[in-house]
Amino acid sequence: MPTISKSPAPVDASQTASEAFATILRYNFDYLIQWEDTARSADEIEGVHQLRVTFRRMRSALVLFRSAVPKSASAYWNGEMRWLASQLGLARDLDVFLTESLKEIEGKLPLGGSQKLIALTDRRRRKVYRDEVCTMLDSERFARFKTDFVSWVAGKEWEKRELKKKQLKYLEMELPMFARLLMDKQERRVLNHGSHVAKDSPEEMHRLRIECKKLRYAAEFFSPLFDDMDEFINHMKGLQDLLGIMNDVAVLRHLLETLLANSKDQNVLEYAGGVVGWKSCQFYQLLDSFEGCWAEFSEARHPWWKQSSGTT
Repeated sequence: MPTISKSPAPVDASQTASEAFATILRYNFDYLIQWEDTARSADEIEGVHQLRVTFRRMRSALVLFRSAVPKSASAYWNGEMRWLASQLGLARDLDVFLTESLKEIEGKLPLGGSQKLIALTDRRRRKVYRDEVCTMLDSERFARFKTDFVSWVAGKEWEKRELKKKQLKYLEMELPMFARLLMDKQERRVLNHGSHVAKDSPEEMHRLRIECKKLRYAAEFFSPLFDDMDEFINHMKGLQDLLGIMNDVAVLRHLLETLLANSKDQNVLEYAGGVVGWKSCQFYQLLDSFEGCWAEFSEARHPWWKQSSGTT
């Protein structure tokens, strides 16, 4: 199995925004390919996880760099990666449910049905790996992605499009300044969504979660440029954990509806209800800490405006 890496793409202050965009995409593409074979096995759940996260990171780069690389230039690849990642979604949800949720709760509910639900989940999970994950990895669509996307990145094809003067200016901008402007813009998006968010609205909280993820990815992309970016990311952790649990509850309900659609086993159905209740309770307990998590994030210093050894 490949080594899990949290190292960012090797961008540096001497690059333009266009050069850094290519570096980020190629670095993540190479990492994705390293995990392709591992993702075929239901016994090595990290493979699907790394592929899915890497697709998400590359799609985020397409969105975050949109002031320089217009949507018209990247929309095709965004759509392709969205589809490819979607073929991994159910497998990842089942992996998490089996190895995290069910494991966390096992033995803590005064209900039967635990082992039956575990067995049912694992059977479905292995079938999904065969029918969805491996089918996608063996598909012509994925094969075309692997050849054509690399060519698009290597040729910096976005530079060959008809671009507006402002887009050209951003493409040619020195990376540290571009990164500062991008980080400011994405942080404002998070603040706009979160400052008056309705905590009882799943839609608003989900939107906030997505914008937080984009900010987190942007911070990771540019961490080689600025000191203390890891500290800024840590200030987001509590908020992201809370929003992640909320998403887990939403996914869990849909997942169990799918898993148990034809089940008439009362013990399994009751246990599944207990699992949903457990995770929902966990989320609402965390929700009480939202204001504190939000304050920690919104008051965090901006390392991208602090002069550091990685910038010019």
